[in-house]
Amino acid sequence: MGNVFGGCGQSLYLSNGGTEVFIDVLMLAVSDLADGEWEHRFAALLTLQDQSVMGRGAVGFDLRDIDWGASPTERARAKDFVLRSAALALSRHRWRELPYEPPFAHRYLLQFSTMVESFVPTSAPRPGGDFPSPQERAVASCTRHRVLSALPHWEGCFLCNRSPGTGR
Repeated sequence: MGNVFGGCGQSLYLSNGGTEVFIDVLMLAVSDLADGEWEHRFAALLTLQDQSVMGRGAVGFDLRDIDWGASPTERARAKDFVLRSAALALSRHRWRELPYEPPFAHRYLLQFSTMVESFVPTSAPRPGGDFPSPQERAVASCTRHRVLSALPHWEGCFLCNRSPGTGR
């Protein structure tokens, strides 16, 4: 059982452990770069990939489901944010804070970056997408881990939600 992240006719299929690694390293970067409303909505989308809350094998998203913005400028800015976040994650940003060495993270991030680079956002997301609304954006930060989280809806960030000793 695994999870799929798709876009532009490509997909990144990850095992449950691979999904955790991918989201963890991306979330560390997104948390440090997010500044505006759209960036915090994207962070909220990533918090929804926490399998310890949502269930194993029950997460993933397609780039077509994301509301990239109404104008070409907004869409370009949003896409740039995702690419900058992936690039920061690829630089091993804050990986020492994880309780494990993230195996295969570079490969996942490179494949995701390739998908995003080739994706052309449209003005309207595909119907039925689960991209968080502006009211659902992640604005709370876990004080212990300095990671954007779904607080106050969940009790902590992805690092808090995992039981100690979760193996990967």
